[in-house]
Amino acid sequence: MADLYREQILDHSRNPHNFGEIEDPDFTYEDSNPLCGDRVRIDVKVEDGVIADIKFSGRGCAISQASASMLTDMMKGRKVDEIRELTAEDMLDELGIQISPARVKCALLGLKVLKSGAYGLTDWPHER
Repeated sequence: MADLYREQILDHSRNPHNFGEIEDPDFTYEDSNPLCGDRVRIDVKVEDGVIADIKFSGRGCAISQASASMLTDMMKGRKVDEIRELTAEDMLDELGIQISPARVKCALLGLKVLKSGAYGLTDWPHER
């Protein structure tokens, strides 16, 4: 089963879903992991409280880019309020493989960026 998830991560890193930028996003945020050089930017378009479009751009290791791609797939069509409910455990479960402690920040960079960007839109407490 782990091989299936590894293949999925490789596919998302080689052929990322929702890669690019939104011309007029409702919110955008970018951050990096200075230890390894990964960088992720996420743009979000919201309509009636729902994520109508979400795109990411950036560069980095296969794990950071695949997790950002998978995150955009997970969130498209969901309510913006659901961002606050998304946890690190949810993201790691979505990846489906054991992530070493040294790679956890890579795997969670997209989630950190999404939550940071959404924080300015809503009044819920920010989780870091």
